[in-house]
Amino acid sequence: MADAFNSPLFGKSFEGKIFSLKQQVKKFYTPTVKISLIAILIGILTGLLIGVYTFLMDALSNTFYGGNSVFEYYGIPRWTIILVPMFGGLAVGLIRKYFLKTHYGVESVIEASALHGGRLKARYAIAEAFLSVITIGTGGSAGKEAPGVLMGAGAGSLAAKVFNLRGKSLRIYLGCGAAAGISAAFNAPLAGIVFVVEVIFGELEAKTFIPIVLSSIFSTFIFQAFFGSDALSFPHYSLAQPLYEFWLFPVLGILAGIASVLFIKIFYFIRELFKNLKISSVFKPAIGGILVGVIGWYFPQVLGLGYTVMIDVVENPLPIMLLLALIVLKTLAFSFTIGSDGAGGSIVPSMFVGVMLGSAFGLICDSLIPGLSVSQGAFALAGMGAVFAGTSNATFTSIILLMEMTQDYGLILPFMVACVLSNAVARKANPETIFTEMLRRKGYTIRGGREIDVMESILVKDSMYPHPQTVFEDHSIEALSAIMQSSKHAGFPVLNRSGELTGLVTIKDMQQKVDPENEEQKIKDIMTTDVIAAYPFETLDVVLDRMVSRDVSRLPVVMKSNPKKMVGIITQKDIMNAYNKSVLTKVQQVGDEDEYSDLSEEEFEGTQKSDEADSEMK
Repeated sequence: MADAFNSPLFGKSFEGKIFSLKQQVKKFYTPTVKISLIAILIGILTGLLIGVYTFLMDALSNTFYGGNSVFEYYGIPRWTIILVPMFGGLAVGLIRKYFLKTHYGVESVIEASALHGGRLKARYAIAEAFLSVITIGTGGSAGKEAPGVLMGAGAGSLAAKVFNLRGKSLRIYLGCGAAAGISAAFNAPLAGIVFVVEVIFGELEAKTFIPIVLSSIFSTFIFQAFFGSDALSFPHYSLAQPLYEFWLFPVLGILAGIASVLFIKIFYFIRELFKNLKISSVFKPAIGGILVGVIGWYFPQVLGLGYTVMIDVVENPLPIMLLLALIVLKTLAFSFTIGSDGAGGSIVPSMFVGVMLGSAFGLICDSLIPGLSVSQGAFALAGMGAVFAGTSNATFTSIILLMEMTQDYGLILPFMVACVLSNAVARKANPETIFTEMLRRKGYTIRGGREIDVMESILVKDSMYPHPQTVFEDHSIEALSAIMQSSKHAGFPVLNRSGELTGLVTIKDMQQKVDPENEEQKIKDIMTTDVIAAYPFETLDVVLDRMVSRDVSRLPVVMKSNPKKMVGIITQKDIMNAYNKSVLTKVQQVGDEDEYSDLSEEEFEGTQKSDEADSEMK
């Protein structure tokens, strides 16, 4: 039989053909093809997960808030609807405490990408995403984009585990999943791609772009093919008088930037209140739920996702006072929902606030400016993108998202200027986004998808000594000598009798400038008047460079607006202590919170070997 396979009838031997086929497959199955195929798989899995997620959330929401709700079916008094978000919060609290015991959000994906090489626990990410079904389905005021990102990132981590992938490729698959999640959630594949580049990675690399694109495309295709599309879509708008009407959008962008800052600050203020609440964590989401329920009883527009409300407001504006009220109430409802440890995202609530702000701005402009032809709907859409940009630092994502939602590029320039200005104003007031602020409070400062150096993240005002010992310029040299001996300090800031900084005096000045024959000599005669100072809002790396370049060990800290007003002093020792404290805090956090601490020794060694292999390939 073996001879038959080797006969001229078959040409090459059977074994030779098999070997040749293997070589061809091996030649085709390059690392790039492998990554692309896995990216497609991640996109398909993410699309299916988000489809199931959306179905469950809609089913639960319709049970309580639909046209044939349980209240109408069973004749339950309508006021009891206030309690629905409370019971939803209680369920979330119980599940989180006894099953999940952790909290995941978009910031967790950013942290995994920037600090953990793309490693994320898939089961926790996907479970957290589905936990938001309860929160949003029972009326919690949150968005489904964070669950979408988590499901996608979880799908990416799951694929990496199934195919036993290690090393730096994990970060690529994490990004593929996050992009797929945004793409399917908003029916906006381009926005999903740009979101990952802007928010998760902070940069665009050729090796990550193709897989991310493939995941986004297939995720959106699968979701639309099997589940339809419930994404936001809006009508087309245009400017009849561009030279006249365009300039209103920069004003809206500035207002949106202010609203973005307030949105972030209010959220974290309420989050801290719940964090410091001395009750079991099980009941905190329930308290947040009852507060949302009370707001929702009077203003049902704030409950749930709010997609229908946003579409209605764009096409048929509400009264101005109601629009302004909804800006505040939606911010509070979102803060109560997520700040109390509920599950969900922040992007859709920020977009809701933007729609109300833009619509109100458009109505005010229409009443004040005669002959204005641009519709308030155009301002509502611009506000939606602008507040999203301001809260998330996702300027290009917001612009692309607006284009994909409207399927129109007629207003791209005014939309762009509104989004850019909103982000500029928000970042000027607060460099952290709603995502990175969470990481900053854990001790991480993320910029451009990477953690910046510790010294670049600590301000002088947080490390200086605010009440330094000083001397007056009219003190005698003898008094200065006695102060130096008693305090053991080698230098002092010198003030005049009005309390203004006039110089510095050090032991070096004592050694080189004191005239033993001049008993009338004062501190002002030997002090250094060319004072090198630091400012409260400078970072430690800048100040340390200044110290080293001038060969000094201490600098007075003064107000930039008034260089004679001293507010503290900072030394090289203070800088080192702040650095060591920050590093120690991070080490402790890694020990307490490292989600990969359960890796076996073999898994850890496999990760190390894979990282080394990646380095060799590069």
